Amino acid sequence: MQYEGDDWYKTQLAEEKQEFPAFPYEPYSIQIDFMNALYRFLDKGGVSMLESPTGTGKSLSIICSALQWLLDRNEKINNNSGSSDKVVVDGEEEDESEPDWIRNFTVNSHDDAKTNRKSPFRVKKRDSDARKGEEEVSGEVNEQEFCLEEYESEEDYSSSSSSKRKPVGGGLGFYTSSEDEEDGKECEEEGGLKVFYCSRTHSQLSQFVKELRKTVFAQKVRVVCLGSRKNMCINEVADVLKLGNVGRINERCLDLQKKKTSLASKKKKNLGTNVKGGRTKSSSCRCPMLRKQSLQREFKAEILQQEAMDIEDLVQLGREMRTCPYYGSRRVAPAADLIILPYQSLLSKSSQESLGLNLKSSVVIIDEAHNLADTLLSMHDAKITMSQLEDVHSSIESYLGRFQNLLGAGNRRYIQTLLILIRALLKPLATTSDSDLNSGNSGPDPSKSKACGGCSMAINDFLFSLNIDNINLVKLLAYIKQSNIIHKVSGYGERVAMLQKDPAAHEEMSKLSSFRAFSDILVALTHNNGDGRIIVSKMSSSTSGQQGGYIKYVMLTGAKLFSEVVDEAHAVVLAGGTLQPIEETRERLFPWLPSNQLQFFSCSHIVPSESIMPVAVSHGPSGLSFDFSHSSRSSTEMIQELGLLMSNLVALVPEGVIVFFSSFEYETQVHTAWTNSGILRRIMKKKRVFREPRRNTEVEAVLRDYKEAIESERGAIMLAVVGGKVSEGINFSDGMCRCVVMVGLPYPSPSDIELLERIKHIEGLGDTESSKPCLTLVDDSYYSGDVREGFGVLRSCRRRGKEYYENLCMKAVNQSIGRAIRHAKDYSAILLVDARYANDPAKRTSHPSSKLPKWIKDHLIYSTKGYGDVHRLLHQFFKHKNVQKSS
Repeated sequence: MQYEGDDWYKTQLAEEKQEFPAFPYEPYSIQIDFMNALYRFLDKGGVSMLESPTGTGKSLSIICSALQWLLDRNEKINNNSGSSDKVVVDGEEEDESEPDWIRNFTVNSHDDAKTNRKSPFRVKKRDSDARKGEEEVSGEVNEQEFCLEEYESEEDYSSSSSSKRKPVGGGLGFYTSSEDEEDGKECEEEGGLKVFYCSRTHSQLSQFVKELRKTVFAQKVRVVCLGSRKNMCINEVADVLKLGNVGRINERCLDLQKKKTSLASKKKKNLGTNVKGGRTKSSSCRCPMLRKQSLQREFKAEILQQEAMDIEDLVQLGREMRTCPYYGSRRVAPAADLIILPYQSLLSKSSQESLGLNLKSSVVIIDEAHNLADTLLSMHDAKITMSQLEDVHSSIESYLGRFQNLLGAGNRRYIQTLLILIRALLKPLATTSDSDLNSGNSGPDPSKSKACGGCSMAINDFLFSLNIDNINLVKLLAYIKQSNIIHKVSGYGERVAMLQKDPAAHEEMSKLSSFRAFSDILVALTHNNGDGRIIVSKMSSSTSGQQGGYIKYVMLTGAKLFSEVVDEAHAVVLAGGTLQPIEETRERLFPWLPSNQLQFFSCSHIVPSESIMPVAVSHGPSGLSFDFSHSSRSSTEMIQELGLLMSNLVALVPEGVIVFFSSFEYETQVHTAWTNSGILRRIMKKKRVFREPRRNTEVEAVLRDYKEAIESERGAIMLAVVGGKVSEGINFSDGMCRCVVMVGLPYPSPSDIELLERIKHIEGLGDTESSKPCLTLVDDSYYSGDVREGFGVLRSCRRRGKEYYENLCMKAVNQSIGRAIRHAKDYSAILLVDARYANDPAKRTSHPSSKLPKWIKDHLIYSTKGYGDVHRLLHQFFKHKNVQKSS
């Protein structure tokens, strides 16, 4: 495939060379090349990919090029056309909104006022209205508060929602935060052309801000960093952060913003009195950090006056001002020139709308884009467990039992439909026999699988197999949104539990989580039939500790989702250390784009070749060949041989050593075996041993101790995991990593059902229906988690599916070993421990080394006569480096 890349760039460079005075140091030639390429790509617009090895100053290059282009572009627009032609953000700020399932819910009266649209529901006055206050005082359930408004006109809302056949982003909301009306009328300052910078983690975003502060752009442009509630909440009174789970934190935050209306206000409302909402709403919010909207405005003004602030700075400012930094930072977005935010907030259309982000004619830069396609797909997955379905069913059934005589015919009909749907979804999870779910069904049968297995099918087949294909899910979703039934039902259940002093009442958020999962799966079922697969998985209680199983929707194609970003933006840039293979990324994200229209640039590393020593280690000290394939890696001999290798390395390598394993489970297995055999004790005589914790919150403390051990003692060794926190987004420069050891080839488990579905889908990319390979097995036994059957699927792939599987492995390898070299004067040894790395690449059509970064691949020592050669090479390498340091 031909891509418009280096040749095009060289032609442009010969014509005109751009200056980047904001770069704070004397730039390397590859940095100048990178900045010029990015500048030209932004000028031209469209989709481009820029590859720059980890440690080459990629973030600083992006900042100085993209923001220089932004200032030049704005100046050109102002000079040529005046301020009237500036790009303006079209949209109003909505403090109360939240991406995805939270964003769609609004209080009906407020929503009607904003949209000036007739509501399909009307309030049915009842005698109980006058008794609302008395019921609360007496401890009874206030039925008026939880009773649904009477359904009036089906056509009004079905026609308005039927055009939205495919809700993107998933889920329906059931809460809104309180909003000060005076603040709602505030005229927001809107900026012009914007640059959106995204990365995967908050730590990567914070690192980007630190690089930004090294330049004059930190004062020249208006910057805001958007984060999650989990990272920005400062409400210590309500213990929001102690909930741990992101979903529960979101729900608790929004729950605290529900209006706490006084008894007098309720009576006035019942009597038809029009109560002004401004000050009342502001003071009724139960979150103390959002009661004063004036502080939110001051918070915004302070951010715009300060130089670039990262998440930690925003949180600190929020604590000092006693106002919410999460919502305060969102206020700044319309006025900002540079918006720094996580992937998820930009790649979801609903998140863009809730944050008030307008990508029209702006620039989108997605860093760390090596796993962008898989990240985009996983964002739109939906999953509900059997216990969650049962929870939703019992809640709705209980609600209907209490309010049936007070509900109109429309509400009763839709609630009954919801119950029918839930019972149908429960059926395949509860079925254990081999009989059909329904006689005469035409789709695959979820019951025809192993007791702890499952099956996969297209959406339409799934609906047909359960006899629910006649239910109009789009109309049902519209009803859920308009009626606010989820809020009513969950609120009623919570109130009953509190009045009954249910010991499980403190788990009220789990009920909302169940409803959220239910709404997400309903939205997933409205996607196009070929966009994803429904997985029904049954788990026996004896093996998994859980009753029943789950239903999950797995998105398989992100092209339509990504096209929404590409269509809006002037330019979309994918940046990363290793973006190969380019063709796979193009096919999965923008297949409509011809190869010759994809702009691509790649540069080499700034580190000289003598500063790295990559070696394929095929044999251990005792002569045993290293084989860390799935069938051999757990053998006692293999683990012991690896231990002998590490015992030798810690005596050779100075300062820090990082060892990467394929999974936490395998790392635990190896650590236990080394402990029992005494090998760990031998290693610890030379260096302290640290282990990457499973919890991300504990990583920082472990890394701090690891660094202190290296600086104050003989050194340390870190046992880490590929794909974990240590392998991405953390710099191990200089003594933090003088040697990185990759144990085996970290292929993902072939027993993963979702992975197999993606492999099967990717295998058929670019083929016509008639020529697509058949990957259907005799049965669905591989869905029981059988690794052997999973390998059978891989063997049936001809090219694309197998290559994708290999790419997943090598992308993980490249990310992990890239942690070691972080600047031009850094140096490190890179040991690839497995005989498969050492095989002659000329004898294999697909060799692991072919997918290594060029700066490593060109210097990789493929074969040695034995471990003795590896030992000699390491000794010479570090001896030479010590001489250089001393001189």
